[in-house]
Amino acid sequence: MGFPSPATDYIEQRLTPASICMTPDSRILETSAGYAIIVPVTKLAQGDALLILSGGRKQFAKLMGQSLICDDGEAIEGVALTEVDVLGRVTYFITQIYDDGRVV
Repeated sequence: MGFPSPATDYIEQRLTPASICMTPDSRILETSAGYAIIVPVTKLAQGDALLILSGGRKQFAKLMGQSLICDDGEAIEGVALTEVDVLGRVTYFITQIYDDGRVV
């Protein structure tokens, strides 16, 4: 028998992208540079970062005027926009600064 440790009140939870940025309607997407937090799109606004499906490939794009500017610099505009599906709006990008191979 013994007494419970008084330090159990001070145990910290492990920080994860989900614990920091998630809302009930959002989802997390792992990218090559880190994570992106995606929420459903209700209304598009200029400058929104979006996750799109274009040509069978998922990619990030920014809404600028009547065009979508992809992360590789390509502009999708005009008739080509009809072939684009908007999968969600990016609320946060969480990037990995470096990876030294050590377990955290």
